[in-house]
Amino acid sequence: MTLTAVFQKVPEGYIGYVEELPGANTQGATLDEARENLKEAVELVLEANRQLARESENGADLIREPLALAE
Repeated sequence: MTLTAVFQKVPEGYIGYVEELPGANTQGATLDEARENLKEAVELVLEANRQLARESENGADLIREPLALAE
């Protein structure tokens, strides 16, 4: 699966976000910095979502498995 990163030039540098993942956004002084920051933001959003999901399980009988999406 490939996500779509969108970057916009602003006076302070660049802002960026991922179209498919609300909450994954960042900024950077350079485009390269914004790209690296966005990768970290995606990792943090996914980890936070995992943590929130596990906290809300309430002892449910769940099955977890990897999900690979074809392009």
